Amino acid sequence: MQRFDRITWNPDRMNGQPCIRDMRLTVRRVVESAAIYPNRDDLFRNYPELDPEDVRQALAFAAANLEDSASETHAV
Repeated sequence: MQRFDRITWNPDRMNGQPCIRDMRLTVRRVVESAAIYPNRDDLFRNYPELDPEDVRQALAFAAANLEDSASETHAV
């Protein structure tokens, strides 16, 4: 089982969404930014408070929380 020591939840912050190290930066935002900025230098320039382990855990956390079953989906 993976350990996500940089992922935090606070029901009073960011509507209870999982965040990075109790900052106002959601896991969703980090995953989205990793897709927008495939060059990690650009990502870290735009989010200087992040470090590589934050990004790694955000991606791993997102992957761990996706269902891995086959079903018919309709892409938009």
